[in-house]
Amino acid sequence: MRMRTVEISVGAFLLAGLFALVLLALRVSGLSVNADNTTYRLYAEFDNVGSLTKRAKVAMGGVTIGRVVDIELDKKTYMARVIMDIETNVDNIPVDSSAAILTAGLLGEKFIGISIGGSRDFFKDGETIDDTQSAIVLEDLIGKFLLGSVGKDDEESNDSF
Repeated sequence: MRMRTVEISVGAFLLAGLFALVLLALRVSGLSVNADNTTYRLYAEFDNVGSLTKRAKVAMGGVTIGRVVDIELDKKTYMARVIMDIETNVDNIPVDSSAAILTAGLLGEKFIGISIGGSRDFFKDGETIDDTQSAIVLEDLIGKFLLGSVGKDDEESNDSF
């Protein structure tokens, strides 16, 4: 009888561990179990999205308010068009707000940060954020620094004095 209770308790412990592992995997992957969240769609065009991926978070003030649904190339403007789903409880984003591709930490994941504008009109489903700031590509920055093109404008302006 004692052996049976030990086996049952070990089995329960393993089931709890597996359940915790599944929840952790869902949390890390960005998927959610509750699919009843209603969203509306916003678009933004960037010169360079860097390593922004689908399911990247869209944040405002550090709080996740949506996800990147898709990234596609606009064949007319040759810009990256980012499609975002924003939660409907955040329906008060002013139309003069800006979107920037930011990095979590020094070399962390890319996400879209929305900075609030001051307009009294708000974005509606299907509208486009016009004011955008592309990703800073670390390799380009390092290349400019190594080739000496960073700061040359400052040196030239100091020589004229």
